[in-house]
Amino acid sequence: MIDPTVKSEAGTKSEKGIFARLNRDTLDHSDPSDYMEKFKKGISPQLVAHISKDKEEPEWMLHQRMKAYENFTRIPLPNWGPNLEALNFDEICFFAKAADKKGGYESWDKVPAYIKNTFDRLGIPEAEKKVLAGVGAQYESEVIYHSLENELKEQGVLFLDMDLALQKHHDLVQKYFMKCVPATDHKFSALHGAVWSGGTFLYVPSGVKVKKPLQAYFRMNAMNMGQFEHTLIIVEEGAEAHYIEGCSAPKYGSNALHAGCVEVFVSKGAKFRYSSVENWSKDTYNLNTKRAIIEEGGTMEWVGGNMGSGVTMLYPCSILKGRNARADHLGIAFANAGQIQDTGARVLHLGENTGSKITMKSISKGGGHSIYRSDIRIAKTAKNAISQIECDALILDPISVSDTFPNIKVDNNSATVSHEARVGRLNEEDIFYLTSRGIEKAQAEAMIVNGFISPIVRELPLEYAVEMNRLIELEMENSIG
Repeated sequence: MIDPTVKSEAGTKSEKGIFARLNRDTLDHSDPSDYMEKFKKGISPQLVAHISKDKEEPEWMLHQRMKAYENFTRIPLPNWGPNLEALNFDEICFFAKAADKKGGYESWDKVPAYIKNTFDRLGIPEAEKKVLAGVGAQYESEVIYHSLENELKEQGVLFLDMDLALQKHHDLVQKYFMKCVPATDHKFSALHGAVWSGGTFLYVPSGVKVKKPLQAYFRMNAMNMGQFEHTLIIVEEGAEAHYIEGCSAPKYGSNALHAGCVEVFVSKGAKFRYSSVENWSKDTYNLNTKRAIIEEGGTMEWVGGNMGSGVTMLYPCSILKGRNARADHLGIAFANAGQIQDTGARVLHLGENTGSKITMKSISKGGGHSIYRSDIRIAKTAKNAISQIECDALILDPISVSDTFPNIKVDNNSATVSHEARVGRLNEEDIFYLTSRGIEKAQAEAMIVNGFISPIVRELPLEYAVEMNRLIELEMENSIG
């Protein structure tokens, strides 16, 4: 269980980590994109077929892609949440490769220099050396690098990009692929099913406990790019692992689209944590879908931070299928000027004695709009289910907005459900106290914000807590445009 009251080393060590140098130039830097001349914008059946052919996929995957494309053409845009009508699919490039290397490079030194330099600036190789058991790096539509510690390979852990997994572990991928998030769910799951490319495949065998985190980092570079990585994670009985996802893109002033998909299968007695720091540019529509199915006695933990993107719609979902299954959701959303952060959680209690805890915090600044949206359902079969929701919003000025839209449906009278929501502004007395001690006002405000988000940030490994704190600091400085 995630315990926000426990102070980890993330909250005690100084912020002299691999991300301490993170700044606007790092995030907004873009590489030359001459390779884009070979790739067209827009989506069509021909493009879907081309993607499948380029990847040398089996016939069943092509068939699944084409069915998903049909769903995409007939399913309308969501009629709730942020307005998506300005998103022009004809202006998005749905598939592009900056480096034609199937399966990625096995050595970081062999990655093309300009791509390698981008990830070097983001701290990825250094992170791998210091705190990670394995790392993957995706650039545009293709994974360009993947690695895993030999000790884990010997224990049967599989950690590779999805395109390669489809070739090497065909039966396993076919058994689970889009079984948790079907392409009929909504317009963007259908889009994803049609044009997905790259992503991560993680398989942890029964009883194996991966002590250090595994990470994948996804980077969009070109203007009007779309990224549709697929992450498939299978954690067998009694196994444990922690996966971290990082994302970023430069700003061009023209729309980009991220519609990835994450599927997690947590078996009996297994435990899995999925952490993400999503920091797309304000050009980006971040319309991601994440979902987990948790079997008897299993535990799923979601830890996430969302900022940067112009529009975000993201609600990680936990399906508590087995008895005594548990899900914990911790999340931060920061909405600055020109941003709508529509985030939250979904939990479906199906098994007996299942439990869920949701702790969400949002910050609105500069006219930004943060929205907490949840969907908690307790089925007739979910005897003695317990669900606890805490939603806190901090508004930093008179022109910003925060909304809360909880939806709770209980079909079993033995359930215990609580929902607590609080909205507040920066306390002038707290600011006065700090400034009277010689602290500048901007620094005092940042200190209060850091205290507000610390229950979530401290659940990240040290280096990634540093990254999150630095990103929040840049937002407070109005440094990310």
